[in-house]
Amino acid sequence: MRRRDFITLLGGAAAAWPLAAPAQQPAVPAIGFLSSVSASNYAREVAAFRRGLSEAGYTEGRNVAIEYRWAEGQYDRLPALTIDLVSRRVNVIFAASNAAALAAKPAAIGTPIVFSVGGDPVKLGLVASMNRPGGNITGVSFLSTAIMAKMLEMLHEAVPNVAVVGALINPTNPNDESNVREAQEAAHILGLELHILNASTEREIGSAVATLVERHGGALLVEGDSFFFDQKDQVIALAARHSIPTISSIDAWAYGGGLMSYSASIADAHRIAAGYVSRILRGEKPADLPVQQSKKVELIINLKTAKALGLTVPQSLLARADEVIE
Repeated sequence: MRRRDFITLLGGAAAAWPLAAPAQQPAVPAIGFLSSVSASNYAREVAAFRRGLSEAGYTEGRNVAIEYRWAEGQYDRLPALTIDLVSRRVNVIFAASNAAALAAKPAAIGTPIVFSVGGDPVKLGLVASMNRPGGNITGVSFLSTAIMAKMLEMLHEAVPNVAVVGALINPTNPNDESNVREAQEAAHILGLELHILNASTEREIGSAVATLVERHGGALLVEGDSFFFDQKDQVIALAARHSIPTISSIDAWAYGGGLMSYSASIADAHRIAAGYVSRILRGEKPADLPVQQSKKVELIINLKTAKALGLTVPQSLLARADEVIE
């Protein structure tokens, strides 16, 4: 082959070669966000979690990805959602509730887990101890001890003439028995007639409120449960229809039109938990991170709702409120 022909051939071949690909960027780490509720009702808590990540140097979409999984109040979906996150090889799973943490622990044995739970994670069986959690799981515990009793006391203070009260309970909640026992003991001390109203479906919520009305109940205590979190609009609307004041340990309850909410700040607990997620992304092990405790508790009173119900909230209660909605 003549030199000129060879150069021509080489030039044509070079033109046909693809341009050199730019160096591939390493994939950003991924967080699995596992929640018992639905996305539409969790914007405040998700924003707090993202804020916690940002404080630690991580921004979703820039240097970290988040895979969201929502059980929408159906606890039996949580194990499968966890397995899906594991199959996608997320670097760490954030379990945003008691039920989510209890489902994630056995389903994600090889994946680090950070939880945000109410109550004692040792009693829940999540960790060996608060200081030395062991295994692949740690997180944040927020105050929930005596929440049911304190809510009943506040409800009684707001409507002292009401003698019959209902407690809306989800029997599938991991804390169901302790919550019922606590509410019953508090009702006995206060001299109230308490009716336990079980509900784990929309239809059962309607039946529960109807039962309370039939028994001449004048107030309703609502358990801080993921299902009721998702169905808060339904519960609040039914209670309003029958002029029944409500209180819940769901922190968004008063914002949604309930009379009062008394709860640990779930948003604050999620923000703190995001710090642990960030540390695990940087290589630390859950077993080496002691369980943290969030002690921020908020009482929120909705005076618009009080006015609609024809109630005058005692000044002693208003003085203790962290926020009053007017």
